[in-house]
Amino acid sequence: MILSDFDLWNYIRSGRLVIEPFRDDVVRENGLDLRIGRQMARLKPVDKVLDVHGDDVSEFYEIEEGDSFVIRPREHVLLHTAEYIKLPLDLMGFVNLRSSYARIGLTIPPTIIDANFEGQLTIELVGGEFPVKLYSGNRFLHVVFAKLSSPVEKPYAGKYQGQRGVRLPSFKD
Repeated sequence: MILSDFDLWNYIRSGRLVIEPFRDDVVRENGLDLRIGRQMARLKPVDKVLDVHGDDVSEFYEIEEGDSFVIRPREHVLLHTAEYIKLPLDLMGFVNLRSSYARIGLTIPPTIIDANFEGQLTIELVGGEFPVKLYSGNRFLHVVFAKLSSPVEKPYAGKYQGQRGVRLPSFKD
């Protein structure tokens, strides 16, 4: 079952779904809009092969902080949400790019938020055909929440739990 704004308000008011900082305007008809944070990780153009079984991935990224970021054509970057969220055991989320951004050629890969996840979201964003300037604090993601048929027996407790800012990929189990 997809949650409506009525259901989302009930989860938020009861403290079962946490969004910090919280603003009333994040609650939409059937989901939450989340804003761009102040950090971006840009892939570096390097000739080295990334070995997912041993290399430090930070060698392959440049991390930038600021109030705005320019996304180059077809560039892959990592952004994070300004909001820190915490999901209960009976909710999961489908993360979508807001349609205004999709209409200018930006894309994100299919992304979900697991039940019990807690943290700021790190999202891969792919540039379109022309450079686009994005601003921290602008709403850019829409998360649709689905109520699970029962609370999960194995809640998310993975390597990205509690993350803040852009979190680079980790291949260590």
